[in-house]
Amino acid sequence: MINVVFVCLGNICRSPMAEAVMRHKVLEKGFDEQIRIDSAGTSDWHVGKPPHEGTRNLLDSYKISYANMTARQFASEDFVQFDYIICMDNSNADNVRSLPGGEEAEIIKFMDLLPNEKLREVPDPYFTGNFEEVYELVNAGCDVLLDRIIEENSLS
Repeated sequence: MINVVFVCLGNICRSPMAEAVMRHKVLEKGFDEQIRIDSAGTSDWHVGKPPHEGTRNLLDSYKISYANMTARQFASEDFVQFDYIICMDNSNADNVRSLPGGEEAEIIKFMDLLPNEKLREVPDPYFTGNFEEVYELVNAGCDVLLDRIIEENSLS
């Protein structure tokens, strides 16, 4: 099993959106028995809460499930459990790296999946209110990431 975790600050906007979109893409391509997707936040502010209403509304509009998703905090144990750790912005990546075991972990910055985009961090719609912008970035980045995972792990 290949394990992927998306990480943002509170785990209610960006990372659960990426988790839901990636799960949807993995299921569509028939890799749901080979690839497991999760998300986490670097803070504990929203632990146990569902995704933000803006994220839920947007995912509903695209008919993408977020069933049973609740916020959790990223922990050092995640370094062992996950093969791909994808951080939504530089602060998230720094916070993850600062945990015990983080200095050796391979952390991917989400926007590095989209090198032609001007933005170098996924904007936080909790503050900007622009969930559609985040969806467009997440949708494109998840396509690139899934192709990368398929290629790197020789999935067919």
